[in-house]
Amino acid sequence: SQEFIPRTLSPRICEGDCAVLKRGDVFKAVPVLRRRKIIFEKQWFYLDKAIGHAYGTTFEVTSDGNLQPKRKVEEAPTETKEAGTDNRNIVDDGKSQKLTHDDIKALKDKGIKGQEIVQQLIENSTTFRDKTEFAQDKYIKKKRKKYEALITIVKPSTRILSTMYYAREPGKISHLRYDTLAQMLTLGNVRAGNKMVVMETCAGLVLGAVMERMGGYGTIIQMYPGGGPVRAATSCFGFPKHFFNNLHEFPLSKVDSLLCGTLSVETLPSEPEDTTLTEEEMNGLADEKQTSVQGTEEESSAETAMEINQTEEQETMDVNAEDAECKESKERENKENVREKQRKQWERRKKLTETAALLRERNADGLLVASKFHPTPLLLSLLEFVAPSRPFVVYCQYKEPLLECYTKLRERGGVVNLKLSETWLRSYQVLPDRSHPKLTMSGGGGYLLSGITVVLDKGKSDSSNSEALKMEEPSAKRCKVQDLCC
Repeated sequence: SQEFIPRTLSPRICEGDCAVLKRGDVFKAVPVLRRRKIIFEKQWFYLDKAIGHAYGTTFEVTSDGNLQPKRKVEEAPTETKEAGTDNRNIVDDGKSQKLTHDDIKALKDKGIKGQEIVQQLIENSTTFRDKTEFAQDKYIKKKRKKYEALITIVKPSTRILSTMYYAREPGKISHLRYDTLAQMLTLGNVRAGNKMVVMETCAGLVLGAVMERMGGYGTIIQMYPGGGPVRAATSCFGFPKHFFNNLHEFPLSKVDSLLCGTLSVETLPSEPEDTTLTEEEMNGLADEKQTSVQGTEEESSAETAMEINQTEEQETMDVNAEDAECKESKERENKENVREKQRKQWERRKKLTETAALLRERNADGLLVASKFHPTPLLLSLLEFVAPSRPFVVYCQYKEPLLECYTKLRERGGVVNLKLSETWLRSYQVLPDRSHPKLTMSGGGGYLLSGITVVLDKGKSDSSNSEALKMEEPSAKRCKVQDLCC
């Protein structure tokens, strides 16, 4: 007898999650929060009623902005069974629909659902029955998209987020298409337990894809330009906290000093400055002296006022005491803020020191580069941290920088199986008796340069550089040169 294995429950929508809204082919990533107004595809609603439902549920937007799960209704309209055989006699003069714009607006104000509005549009159309079956399906699909406010909430993933970014904001991800990103993960051999080096300026999309593929196991080192890493797309994945335990970061500006061996702890960014702290403490002491001087002056003025009125003296002393207490509390808060800032700076510098130690091992299992900068200097410097017999992948929106990078790698050596490729993507419509390529397709998804690292003997390559160039020449050309020399 076989043991019964219970089916795993689908994940539920929880407050604080990052979910993706889907309507047709349009996606939008939003945080799930109560009483927060969401505007998506000209519809406004709240996600309160969606909490607790399973991901992938389709909701209908009500008139008051709430979401309710859409029930499956068996659709068997008699009107769709009557269809014409030809559309040539149908004239689009704008008079075939009896319902006006005001009538449709009145139906919406009454709270009538979108499905009923579509049904009334069909009933009040004078040319619907004369259309062919294909034209009727197209008409119903168009009206449903316009009047039925249906929202599907799905769980974020690499495929969904890459599709969303490529459709809405392709410039932020350097026009990295979703199929090209999938090839990067495959060619880079990204898997759980690896030690990966990632350099990207794609809003954190490539980093999130690597983290999802590794599943929280292994080590990821993100190289970033500027003051800090950008992880806007990474936060949309909604990873648990333990995924970030093995995520490290290191600035590109310190790579050269790390390779040369001149990197020191003092040169790392976010270093706590002792001089600043002492200056702030001195400023605090100066403030205390000023407050004490003010206090003595106020006390002397109070003594003179005592001769006039004793009640006024008591009130003035109470106000001065309150002012002194407020100033003391502010000084304490400032000191606590300085200590907290100093602690955070020490923690950040400690993490950067640990990341530098990981890079010094030079045993990374893979390298992924997808940035807006020129790939040649990036790749030549970052390859030093990759172990031999490991893959590397470089993405660029244009072909010419990768051609230069390809040439430099061939001259340098230390790599094999160099390939420069471009993916051709075309979508197909798959329907009964109507399967064909879609008329619109992507113009280009960028270029990939991939290869595998090998041990590079630097001394030998430097001494015999001419021989290496000679060996790269075709055999026929070498034979001709030898014959001429003889």
